[in-house]
Amino acid sequence: MENIIIIGSGPAGLTAAIYTARANLQPLVIAGYQPGGQLMMTTEVENYPGFEDGILGPELMNKMRKQAERFGGRFIDKDAVKVDFSSPREKIVYLDDNVLKAKAIIIATGASAKWLNVENEEKFRGRGVSTCATCDGAFFKNKIVAVVGGGDTAMEEALFLTRFANKVYIIHRRDTFRASHAMQTKVFANKKIEIIWNTVVVKINGENKVQSVTLQSTIDGLQTQLDLDGVFVAIGHEPNTKFLEGQLELDEKGYIKTYGPNQTMTSVEGVFVAGDVFDHIYRQAITAAGSGCKAAIDAEKYLTNNE
Repeated sequence: MENIIIIGSGPAGLTAAIYTARANLQPLVIAGYQPGGQLMMTTEVENYPGFEDGILGPELMNKMRKQAERFGGRFIDKDAVKVDFSSPREKIVYLDDNVLKAKAIIIATGASAKWLNVENEEKFRGRGVSTCATCDGAFFKNKIVAVVGGGDTAMEEALFLTRFANKVYIIHRRDTFRASHAMQTKVFANKKIEIIWNTVVVKINGENKVQSVTLQSTIDGLQTQLDLDGVFVAIGHEPNTKFLEGQLELDEKGYIKTYGPNQTMTSVEGVFVAGDVFDHIYRQAITAAGSGCKAAIDAEKYLTNNE
């Protein structure tokens, strides 16, 4: 039986792996078939402390993994497909071809951004297409960008982008926003923001980077082209918790509910959580790493107290 299994290998999971490995707990990390989390789809990261010239997302994740391995962390690059937390003595994690048991678990599977699923969207991820204005907004100084969405997140992204971009379009498929009145008021008052109602993006165009989008009216189907430098997709995130249903308490959106002074405890004793799989507010690499540290320390205390 393992001391601790960490499910997930983004900043939260890898930080938890570093801390538990240094505590001589010999963590086993279920990294996934596509390890590294959302930063593996990010080009340059400029807001992670310690890298004055920035660092590529995949390079940062690789460094964190090697750091965990240096202290004894072990990795399996497969997905957890199911868990069984019914026993107080052991937590069971099922892989496609194996069954693992541990005294404690840290869930750090993150959340996946919802995409538009239009032509060339995947091609230009990291080259003009983003889901995080806080992460990538500074790359669009004096540029023209668009935000797709109609909720509070879309409003926040658009307002943030006005600090850098010369022009920010908000493209929304309906004629009203679902965002709060306060957020809408701020958007309507900002002279840098122009709203394109009743419209969807059907294609992203460019050669090596985004140069324009093809728009389509939801009223008459008429297509037009809009020249711009970046597209920020803000239609929500989906926590990666489907494999946990029936085992942990989740909120109405599927995020893990947290308890305890550090908000790392779940509804099951001995199961802890870190990163975007519970944090739907900040969604930053540094906040995920910080919560990974907290979860690791709390898990270590739990194991010590139940020795």
